[in-house]
Amino acid sequence: MYLEIVSPEATLFSGEVDSVTVPGVNGEFEMLKDHAPIVSILKEGHVKVAGNSIQLEEEIEEKFTKSDKGVWLAINSGTIEMKDNKLIVLAD
Repeated sequence: MYLEIVSPEATLFSGEVDSVTVPGVNGEFEMLKDHAPIVSILKEGHVKVAGNSIQLEEEIEEKFTKSDKGVWLAINSGTIEMKDNKLIVLAD
């Protein structure tokens, strides 16, 4: 699926990923390819992105934490929209 993470300052990430886990206001949840359409509000926590070929641009790389399973981005709040295998995360 295709993921875009956008902050007020810039687009932090865009590309193909395997899964995304987000901190929803009612608890953490994960989205995979072919997930049902959803719009949700996010609370403080981490957006966890899993995939084999995650490429981060040099100027925003320090905002992410890398792990062997992917990358994490700390957020204060946000909103997501998932539709037609495209996930947009508006992160603050």
